Amino acid sequence: MTHPAEDTADPSTPGAHSSGLGPEHRRGLTAAEVAERVARGQVNDVPVRSSRSLREIVRANVFTRFNAIIGVMFAIILVVGPIQDGLFGLVIVANTAIGIIQELRAKKTLDGLALIGEAKPQVRRDGTAQQVPVSGIVLDDTVLLGIGDKVVVDGRVTEAEGLEIDESLLTGEPDPVLKRLGDEVMSGSFVVAGAGAFSATKVGREAYAAQLAEEASRFTLVRSELRSGIDSILKFITYLLIPTAIGLIVSQLAVEGHDWREAVRRMVAGIVPMVPEGLVLLTSVAFAIGVVRLGRRQCLVQELPAIEGLARVDTVCLDKTGTLTEGGMDVVELRPLAPTTDGHLRPGAPLAQHVLADPPVLERALGAMGRADARPNPSMQAVIDAYGSGGEGAGEWRVLEAVPFSSARKWSGVQLLEPQGTEASWLLGAPDVLLPAGHAALAEVDELGAQGLRVLLLGRTAVPLDAPDPAAELQPLALVVLRQRLREDAAETLRYFESQRVQAKVISGDSAVSVGAVAAHLGLPGAEHPVDARTLPTDPEALADTADRTTVFGRVTPQQKRDLVGAMQSRGRTVAMTGDGVNDVLALKDADIGVAMGSGSEATRAVAQIVLLDDSFATLPSVVAEGRRVIGNIERVATLFLVKTVYSVLLALLVVITQVPYPFLPRHSTVLSSLTIGIPAFFLALAPNNERARTGFVKRVLRLAVPGGVIAGAATFTAYMLARADHATDLKADTSVATLTLFLVAIWVLAIVARPYTWWRLALIGTMCGAFSLVLTVPWLSTFFQLKLTGLRDPWTGVAIAVAAGLLLEVAWRVITRRLGDPDR
Repeated sequence: MTHPAEDTADPSTPGAHSSGLGPEHRRGLTAAEVAERVARGQVNDVPVRSSRSLREIVRANVFTRFNAIIGVMFAIILVVGPIQDGLFGLVIVANTAIGIIQELRAKKTLDGLALIGEAKPQVRRDGTAQQVPVSGIVLDDTVLLGIGDKVVVDGRVTEAEGLEIDESLLTGEPDPVLKRLGDEVMSGSFVVAGAGAFSATKVGREAYAAQLAEEASRFTLVRSELRSGIDSILKFITYLLIPTAIGLIVSQLAVEGHDWREAVRRMVAGIVPMVPEGLVLLTSVAFAIGVVRLGRRQCLVQELPAIEGLARVDTVCLDKTGTLTEGGMDVVELRPLAPTTDGHLRPGAPLAQHVLADPPVLERALGAMGRADARPNPSMQAVIDAYGSGGEGAGEWRVLEAVPFSSARKWSGVQLLEPQGTEASWLLGAPDVLLPAGHAALAEVDELGAQGLRVLLLGRTAVPLDAPDPAAELQPLALVVLRQRLREDAAETLRYFESQRVQAKVISGDSAVSVGAVAAHLGLPGAEHPVDARTLPTDPEALADTADRTTVFGRVTPQQKRDLVGAMQSRGRTVAMTGDGVNDVLALKDADIGVAMGSGSEATRAVAQIVLLDDSFATLPSVVAEGRRVIGNIERVATLFLVKTVYSVLLALLVVITQVPYPFLPRHSTVLSSLTIGIPAFFLALAPNNERARTGFVKRVLRLAVPGGVIAGAATFTAYMLARADHATDLKADTSVATLTLFLVAIWVLAIVARPYTWWRLALIGTMCGAFSLVLTVPWLSTFFQLKLTGLRDPWTGVAIAVAAGLLLEVAWRVITRRLGDPDR
């Protein structure tokens, strides 16, 4: 078998006839022909972006619903004055600037990582194979294909050597399609077996999957429960805000008819706090900072909600090869099998009567098989490293035909012309697949597998490779024993998942005994009872039961990996799947979160939401922790913002009903929002948080925010009305009492939301209390904010009401958290 990327091909060599190439295809385009096509615009110019453009970032952060509301209110204050009542307008500038800066940081990180992880297909130009970026492919380019390669443009097959392409991502058809000369290939499909090449017939936006690829590769802030939940809350608030604002305008104009400017100021002060303007900002900032943090660990987040999704994961499915083990392997032994009396081979018998089982003969055969594989997998690469020179120099062991390794078959094969002139098929693959049940050699295979070693069977048969079952009359000749290289960080990572109540399951195509031994060596619970996937039930319910109670699966086909993921999801599990090979693609695509290794196949990187560019399995805990930090902290700050919205709406309604002046000016709302919500929320949103995310974000936040807001609003209005009963003409004094009461209740809410306490959280609460004390006691600050506490009775009444409200908050909080099943909070 010849490598399709070779720059020369002798038609007389075996395998060359299978390509059917003319000289122009073996040569590919010349540099001049490429330049000519570029000049005509016949290039693959589909923009593949990992992030939003600068224009999109600015537009998304500037032109928001709440920026518009706050902007109108600010413009009104500029007309009626004074300017200190327009301090809330700085929120627009701060929110917009912070949002743009953080997303630009995330964009820079993502674009840099995407460039590192970008697929670079091979094309043949001027007779040599060259790597080019996807955007560098031109019309009529000869694009080379091997196992795991993604078809990046549409084309027609010009070389095919056992070329099988999976088009399930486009057509939904699970079975791979054998491609022959002249067959069409579509962008978005990928190679699962064999090698070949195709001529690009459609590039750029004309390609079948170009639009889908562009959308799938774009950095996005949508399709997540968190953001959709926040959007639903904001939409409801918008509808609630309009009638409340109208009622507030009418009531304040009626109450303050003699001073329309004061009426307008009080109206603005009532509307502005209803807007949770910082909630969307902090959500975007938390996600963006998460991207930057993960980027520093060489983790490319291809879809932003993946951070959130992995935080909700309770089951991680791991592919052994490339995840628990490193990609490379080493041949530790070639163990010949001698013939038994029935013609089969068994361990330990004399070899003299069977020359084919002589080690030098076996090594030459393995060397020929290795040279026939254009894109060797790690097992074959180990064979090549050990025996790659076998049979060279004497013209022996000529390759007539080759069948590449397939995850479905579990073996690869070559048709060899042996030195004595005999044609025979040689197969290398899984012993328990190639040998009949009960064969004498299988006991030795199991013994080696129990030591964590990988074992392949080398056999010979006269049956041609294109027969229905080439292994039917296989004569087993030797066992090839391989040692896998365990990742140093695998055991520690598995312990992390166990401590975080995330169940790890190993789903591998290797022998169940071997996989179980590796997993047990790493300390994975349940690894001592591996299950061979060939015994798995086909009934969905029975399969789900097995998937629930089993930790290690071996001999799993690509379709079974997909079925196991679906079975676990049917039981309410949130499943993450890791992998690096083409056999993982279907499961990666169906899993809630797909995690690919950076050195894995193009196909796995294309469908995964997260790519570990440095192939470090140990990065996964960081991704999980980052997701939990984002989700848990956003839930905390969302509660703060919505408590403010609830008490603002309640105060506005009470003012409308009682026809009294609104208790606050805009400057009071600014200082209250900043000290009890804005500044604390910023720190809380970026703090560490290891709570596992759960579904039901909106319901959980509202259950906590509504009673908190009602209690805060009722306590504030009670203190305000009691103060008005004492000195109805001194609105400044009444406002000061209301401000003090609301601050104390809001700080109590902050103290509850900030639990469990750490030193910095207590320091944060104390700092906010100290800052408010300065506002009340420093003369120029109290004058600026128009706050002055008069006498003792009203201020202390306000304090007493705030304490009573705080105790009521504690009771409500404990009852609600118990019902929500969240006693830690």
